[in-house]
Amino acid sequence: MNILVIGGSGFIGPFLIRQLQRRGHTLAVFHRGTNQSVLPPEVEHITGDRRELARHKPSFARLKPDVVIDLILSSGRQARALVGTFRGIARRLVAASSMDVYRAVGVLHGSEPGELEPLPLTEESPLRTKLQTYPPERVRMLQKVFGWLDDEYDKIPVEQEILSDHELPGTVLRLPMIYGPGDPLHRLFPLLKRMDDGRKKILFADDAAAWQGSRGYVENVAQALALAATDDRAAGKIYNVAEEQAFSELEWAKSVAAQTGWHGELIVLPRHQVPKHLIQPGNTAQHWVASSQRIRSELGYREIVSQEEAMRRTIAWERSHPPTEVSAEQFDYAAEDAALAA
Repeated sequence: MNILVIGGSGFIGPFLIRQLQRRGHTLAVFHRGTNQSVLPPEVEHITGDRRELARHKPSFARLKPDVVIDLILSSGRQARALVGTFRGIARRLVAASSMDVYRAVGVLHGSEPGELEPLPLTEESPLRTKLQTYPPERVRMLQKVFGWLDDEYDKIPVEQEILSDHELPGTVLRLPMIYGPGDPLHRLFPLLKRMDDGRKKILFADDAAAWQGSRGYVENVAQALALAATDDRAAGKIYNVAEEQAFSELEWAKSVAAQTGWHGELIVLPRHQVPKHLIQPGNTAQHWVASSQRIRSELGYREIVSQEEAMRRTIAWERSHPPTEVSAEQFDYAAEDAALAA
């Protein structure tokens, strides 16, 4: 197959492209041209700004991609441009969405009133009733990390556009919290820094320690995207992608400790006794646990990297690629020690 990946030089893209290439597919990537070195030399590059996607339609028509995989869709407006550009050129679209479309995520963030959502979340679970997942200040902060986010970021309109065109069948994958080498959010860093700094005790608020969220290792997420792109049974479908076991934050910390050989204590205290920089906002009684049974049963999805190996690779990368900016307030050890002493 000829496959075009939009945004293929970022976090997930290089893993996805290598997996597809190993299966014998021909790959091209549309990206801004800032990170070409991470991709195999055989991959064709088309450089440009996705906000001007239609300008590159002649290049896309020359490629004649069977499938277009878009990893960086941010808004309904971008999705409409994608569908309009590739209608009559490609045979199928595959879009990376997020589990932040679910009402449960709105309950967690405090934007959705009412009862907690039952778990696990399935592809039929209710979506948020309020658009704009995050407030503008949060979006601006995320834009510093993810340059492809626009001011209208919301995956619900993205999904609606991708699945609404009968001439160009779409597939949507709702992705979890993703960790692994290249993670722009450095999800393991707060724990790992404390362990590497020699902290003997690491403190958690009780509600944060118990909170459970679905995760996925980046190479395994790439495997799910590759399956959806190369199997026509995925056309018109929505799939959750997540590890089968959703760890609590405390269990996650224990897993990191086991891999690093850290032998300190993980201490859980009532929320009101921990420093404010360790308090997670929102309704943490709403967990974010999703079932990935559909993609496993319909497409035969299985993780290709074990959780233990995934953790080992992530820790190794995180230690060699710490974030360039670290907030001192996030690591207020004096406040943590005072809380522990009290």
